[in-house]
Amino acid sequence: MAELPALSVIGLVLGLVLGLTGAGGSILAVPLLMAGLGWDFPRAAALALTAVAASAAVGAWSGWRQGLVRYRAAALMAVTGLPLAPLGMLLAQRLPHRLLELLFAAIMLVAGVRLYRQTLEAEVARGAVPVPAGESAEVVCKLDPATGRLSWNSPCAAALAATGALTGLLSGLLGVGGGFVLVPVLRQLTELSMHSAVATALLFVALVSGGAVLLAAAQGSLPVAALALPFAAAAVVGMLLGRRLAPKLAGPRLQRGFAGLMGLVAASMVLAAYT
Repeated sequence: MAELPALSVIGLVLGLVLGLTGAGGSILAVPLLMAGLGWDFPRAAALALTAVAASAAVGAWSGWRQGLVRYRAAALMAVTGLPLAPLGMLLAQRLPHRLLELLFAAIMLVAGVRLYRQTLEAEVARGAVPVPAGESAEVVCKLDPATGRLSWNSPCAAALAATGALTGLLSGLLGVGGGFVLVPVLRQLTELSMHSAVATALLFVALVSGGAVLLAAAQGSLPVAALALPFAAAAVVGMLLGRRLAPKLAGPRLQRGFAGLMGLVAASMVLAAYT
């Protein structure tokens, strides 16, 4: 319990970044826990999932109240992703730590580049929402013009199920929610707006990450169960504070700064893995 004060500060910072940038600030959880507390990768990833799940649940509830969540799509992806999240956590215990750290660094770098490109596109569009992905030939999940809901068919269901399975495995393996992966995939496969894709991804993340944490705790395989609740609570408090400050502070420049920070952290993890 001597680690609790440091964990609370880390959780608060992570939630604050998430609320300000809307960019998945929880991706910083693993490297911060490793650097700040000296934990190994599997232990840090297991605890990081608690902050991911709690923050995503709050965000999903907000999106639900605004009518943005496509709950059927999120449920289908969760059904295929949830069984693979514990498998990912098990693999994280078995695979070499250096390999996991390098894979995490690569994912973080990709996420940073994607965020940077998004901010540039937003500035070009003067804050307008990007053009719906429905104009792409790769869309398999179209919206019904009469109801505004997804038109379900076999290719759509198969694509979403496969996406959920892969993201669930990634969530358990690396201790990340996978929202930074899921959102662009949803934009590619469906005609959902950016706001709807984000809200739907948050519900998926909350279901899969939360389910993985509960299962791991029930099986006694969550090595830091006693610290999970206060860490997650601090992340939620930070996120709520960040959302209050966002209208005054958030913007493309702040998000680009966060993207640059992710790049620096990714580079430091690569260097640490070889020293």
